[in-house]
Amino acid sequence: MKTLLDFIPILLFFAAYKLHDTFGISKDEAIYFATPVLMAATVAQMAIIYWIDKKLTTMHKITLGMILVFGGITLLLHDKRFIMWKPTVLYAGMAIALAVAVWGMKINFLKSMLGSQLELPDPVWHKLNIAWIGYTLFMAISNGYVAAYFSEDAWANFKLWGYVFPLAFLIGQGLYISPYLKGDSAPEEPPKP
Repeated sequence: MKTLLDFIPILLFFAAYKLHDTFGISKDEAIYFATPVLMAATVAQMAIIYWIDKKLTTMHKITLGMILVFGGITLLLHDKRFIMWKPTVLYAGMAIALAVAVWGMKINFLKSMLGSQLELPDPVWHKLNIAWIGYTLFMAISNGYVAAYFSEDAWANFKLWGYVFPLAFLIGQGLYISPYLKGDSAPEEPPKP
């Protein structure tokens, strides 16, 4: 459910970008039409998450802040580079924060955030943290490469179809940790005679 909710702002951004001419917006202005749609959709998404969970995680707050700041600068300066490079900055920042925490401060940030929800052995937490560092670096580099070397249209397509990477990563992560999760209905021992 939450993964689907995460997808909605990107889907609405993509739809607004691709359907710009339906609303009388020129191709040159399509990204400036789609950016406020992304901003509004993200605000609505965070409101729904807050309504469901009664809180926003640090990552939610950072994502919301970056979309509003980078989107606002994009619109204010009429410069698409800010919204196009926002994912690279976000993912690179996450990779750096996770790496500094685990190797510099000897803190597993993932375990700190999710340890109360998931009971996993420390080596598994460590491998997950390393996997997240690799994943966020991959996403930062991928977005940066597409933003720098491809057209705006190709970047917009990458924003939508590139969503397969986070989905694949989350599924892979789930498969990796599933053997370590304790079932809610562990079989009871048979009564002793």
